[in-house]
Amino acid sequence: MNASISIPGGFNGPLDSGQGGYGAGVLAGFVDGPAEVTLRRPLPLDAPLDVDRGDDGAARLLQGDELIAEARPVPGFTIDVPAPIGVEEARAASARYRGLPDGMFCRCFVCGRARDDAFGVFAGEVEGRRLVATPWTPADWTADDSGNVRPEFVWAALDCPTYFGLYFDRELPMSFLGRFTARIDRPVAAGDEHVVMAWPIELDGRKHHAGAAVLSSDGTVLAAAHALLIAPREAVSAGR
Repeated sequence: MNASISIPGGFNGPLDSGQGGYGAGVLAGFVDGPAEVTLRRPLPLDAPLDVDRGDDGAARLLQGDELIAEARPVPGFTIDVPAPIGVEEARAASARYRGLPDGMFCRCFVCGRARDDAFGVFAGEVEGRRLVATPWTPADWTADDSGNVRPEFVWAALDCPTYFGLYFDRELPMSFLGRFTARIDRPVAAGDEHVVMAWPIELDGRKHHAGAAVLSSDGTVLAAAHALLIAPREAVSAGR
């Protein structure tokens, strides 16, 4: 099956390219069940992109002959999610969010401080825990006809906190999402307050691994993800 999509300009992460979690979630929609998405290039905005779905259930995102991303099903995907964070604890943590009001990620539609219409997923350190958290009330426009947040927006909300979860107790380096694996276990209702949290898993040279989850207000895990972030060979200190 082939299809054509476009990532709207408003769904950026860096100033000039698509937010990685959102783009990964869009491509994952062409894969059955939990998916692993590898990002090969920055996601072009407002440009026609082709989706090529293979007989093996995998999907590729192409701009002409250039491979942008590829997805494959991972039906056995599991990740250990730490003990839940309550909404009030997440709200207190969000006050410690370290994203900057300027710079490459300041207008990210999920975590950008410079946007009034951002999701407001501002994950900050939770006192006494090795993780970050934020409350999140998805806007009605993120929902499908049943009132549940569309999967690509759940993927987007899972993405940004992984960066701050990785480096919650250290200087913020430059790094970019390279691979994102996620599953959605239960509907995420638009208009309801949720908690998004993220935690470090491993630092392996330039490859940095983190987990993330969306929780209901009572602590039920609704969605979970594993992120691989890649640091440039000569990473410079920069905040989001």
